[in-house]
Amino acid sequence: MSKYLAYPFLYDKAEDLKCDYEIFTDEISSTIGLLKSFVKDESLKVELSKINEIVYHMNASLRTFVSVTDDELKWVESRTLLYQEEIKGIIDKFVLPQGGVCGSYAHIIRTKFKALVRLLHRYKENGNKVDELLFDFANLLSGYFFTLAIKLNKDEGIEETEFISRNYN
Repeated sequence: MSKYLAYPFLYDKAEDLKCDYEIFTDEISSTIGLLKSFVKDESLKVELSKINEIVYHMNASLRTFVSVTDDELKWVESRTLLYQEEIKGIIDKFVLPQGGVCGSYAHIIRTKFKALVRLLHRYKENGNKVDELLFDFANLLSGYFFTLAIKLNKDEGIEETEFISRNYN
């Protein structure tokens, strides 16, 4: 093992997936921090910091215990519903994941949370126990960042571009 070890669990067995989950939540958290650096609204910066903290609490949940709470989930849901109300009428169709810098980063984070759901699912399919709260958070946070992306684009005066699929009607 390298004396320059970046993280103590990097050499866990590949099929374990706990380390992969921890690295991935770290990546998501880092991307949220990057988004926050571009956001101008101070209250949204505070909100993103709180979400970032939640994601870091999720980080050790497979290895230790689930320390995120139902109250935090309800808070994220309330923020999501608030933004959904704010963007009502803007999106009633599929849109391309693009926009300004902030909106685009929010779209990237959204996709990372969907990938996190898949990773959690693979971990569970391997016979491991996964608290449903982790699935709830990962799914909800994907929706939160989608809604936030549309809101951020709206705030910048960027119109959404409808996507019409050739595969799905």
